[in-house]
Amino acid sequence: MGLRKFKPVTPGTRFRVGASFSEITATKPEKSLVVSSKKSGGRNNTGKMTMRYMGGGHKKSYRLIDFKRDKFDIPATVATVEYDPNRTARIALLHYVDGEKRYIIAPEGLQVGQTVVSGETATPEVGNTLKLANIPLGSIVHNVEIHPGRGAQLARSAGAYAQLAARDGKYATLKMPSGETRLILVTCLATIGAVSNSDHANEVLGKAGRNRWLGRRPRTRPVAMNPVDHPMGGGEGRSSGGQPRSRNGMYSKGFKTRTLKKYSNRFIIEKRKK
Repeated sequence: MGLRKFKPVTPGTRFRVGASFSEITATKPEKSLVVSSKKSGGRNNTGKMTMRYMGGGHKKSYRLIDFKRDKFDIPATVATVEYDPNRTARIALLHYVDGEKRYIIAPEGLQVGQTVVSGETATPEVGNTLKLANIPLGSIVHNVEIHPGRGAQLARSAGAYAQLAARDGKYATLKMPSGETRLILVTCLATIGAVSNSDHANEVLGKAGRNRWLGRRPRTRPVAMNPVDHPMGGGEGRSSGGQPRSRNGMYSKGFKTRTLKKYSNRFIIEKRKK
């Protein structure tokens, strides 16, 4: 995995920095694990635009990803490492010994031909999934469950990982990618290693058209709008717009939006970094 710098043969490639795709071993996905994906363009079921700046983009098919890793104690061989247009990380196709095929989020360092397994008998090696109770302290993990059996919800994007810091009773202490330290039940599953494609954060699109290919439309500055469109709109000349806020009037730039009585507050030991 790495980055590729382009020669400035066009204005769009002058500053472009893209992925090298050196880790990709297959160009076509497994047909049985692909379903059609329909674009909404930011519209709801009545056709009203509820999310702005969405629309267009290249057609995509959705790859079904196994976030539960619930085929316990059945070894699987990594058949391919593939590109997924729906996420920043790479995905890996597993061939289980019983004939089933599944996609997983590919961790950093996972190689084709490698054997992975999940369950009580798994060893703490890259790609294996274990309960937090069985993972050595200090280990780097990803695809962490919040509720046992629900499937991975934490540390799933490119380069993300959490660190298992401690265990006490029925809870494990994890340091999250955001810097937050929180408690999670030791019966929750997690996969050893960090998520692949860590260089994704350093990619540079190079031109506006590449944003359009990804389905992102141009974003209008609120201070350039009219008062009917945004609280920061209107004014004579180049007015600054007053207090930065959302379209619904919710203040930004430091205003806390987290619910004060949220159920998970008691599991957070240290809040995320500012």
